[in-house]
Amino acid sequence: MKKRIIIVGGGPGGYVAAIRAAQLGAEVHIIEKETLGGTCLNVGCIPTKALLHTAKLYHAVQEESHKGLHVDNISLDWPALMANKVTIVKRLVQGVKGLLKAHGVQIHNGRAILQDAHKIQVEGDKSVTLEADIIILASGSVPSKIPVPGATCNGVIDSTAALSLPKVPKSLVIIGGGVIGMEFASLYSSFGTKVTIVEMLPQILPMMDSQIAKRIREKLTEYKVDFMMEAGLKEILPTSEGLSAVVQTAHKSHEVAGEYILMATGRKANTNNMGLEKVGIQTERGKIVVNEYFATNIPHIYAIGDCNAQMMLAHAASAQGIAAVEYALGHRPFYNPKIIPSCIYTIPEAAGVGLTEKEASAQGIAYKIGLFPLMANGKSLIEGCESGLIKLIADKKSGEILGGHIFGPRATDLIAEVALAMNLEATVDELITTIHAHPTMSEGIAEAALAVSGNAIHWPPGVKII
Repeated sequence: MKKRIIIVGGGPGGYVAAIRAAQLGAEVHIIEKETLGGTCLNVGCIPTKALLHTAKLYHAVQEESHKGLHVDNISLDWPALMANKVTIVKRLVQGVKGLLKAHGVQIHNGRAILQDAHKIQVEGDKSVTLEADIIILASGSVPSKIPVPGATCNGVIDSTAALSLPKVPKSLVIIGGGVIGMEFASLYSSFGTKVTIVEMLPQILPMMDSQIAKRIREKLTEYKVDFMMEAGLKEILPTSEGLSAVVQTAHKSHEVAGEYILMATGRKANTNNMGLEKVGIQTERGKIVVNEYFATNIPHIYAIGDCNAQMMLAHAASAQGIAAVEYALGHRPFYNPKIIPSCIYTIPEAAGVGLTEKEASAQGIAYKIGLFPLMANGKSLIEGCESGLIKLIADKKSGEILGGHIFGPRATDLIAEVALAMNLEATVDELITTIHAHPTMSEGIAEAALAVSGNAIHWPPGVKII
């Protein structure tokens, strides 16, 4: 007899889980209160990258002027850019809908409220109650908010609103130096906006390797982005020209003007008003607690993606969805939480997977590092990036790759090679003996592997890399 599975949420965790469940022979129902594709597709990953793609081209054309490419009267058509973003999103949403229908998944529009371990009420145009053998919660996340005076002023925006501004702002204050903040800083500074970053910690992107984070900050500073580090937002004041953020540093209070203030202080699990308490599902500070197979404390109910807050990334949610479905239907899934790439779509890009040097040290692991600066890579120079860096972390004794971190063109694509190497428990020697095509960015990975033992071919011995 077919198992019936209900999935709450149609984002990258939910819809992928639905497709995998259908492939395994289940009767699948998916409940989505807004638009299929979730935050990532509609107001996150995809629209942000659509805008950043144009920003990268706009920036590159201007940078290439001293290399023989002269473009007169380059201009930005903001309404056309917004329209293109919408077109891409709509096409992908329709693609998700088509995939679900092709797999026989039944789609329900409305808000899901748990009634018990096997029942969900769907509140929408037509309220219905659905029953299931297995329930998978994939309700995603929402932006975190800082409760400071003035946070409700007109012009204080979150990442969703920042994707649909009526025009390019003259100035923007970004509260938060994480991934969202850095991507919007890169985007708007490329279009000429005066951007100021306010970050409470001494380092932007605290989860990234510190050397990579340092280079991102240096590059954004070149683009005229200002940084206020170890600074806390105390208040937001309306002014005649927009807004003013009152920021406190160690010894002084500052006022930073901005046409808009973007609250980029992260995201939190979206678990309110779902009936979790009624069913008795365990949560911790709003996050749904799960085991290694994403099962909650209530039998037959699972939670994947941002709502469990283990790793708030779209591809992690998809992988968790597949693992949860396979386990729930009696299979043996493989999910390795230690090998999940993180990508940042600044200009140029950054990416990392596995351990950072700080994490390896904290865990008492004896390790070696290999550094290769992309100023010594032909393809990187052709693409105008001299500040790029590839860093590998390897076990000192075995040479097994423990982590990799990249800053440079196509970093978000290149990181897949390091992730695959780690998944196969490859060593630096196996990366070295893999012949990499020339001229490519990927050669830098082999050079970083060689650098672990001090034998990089295209970097002089003894020359320090900062």
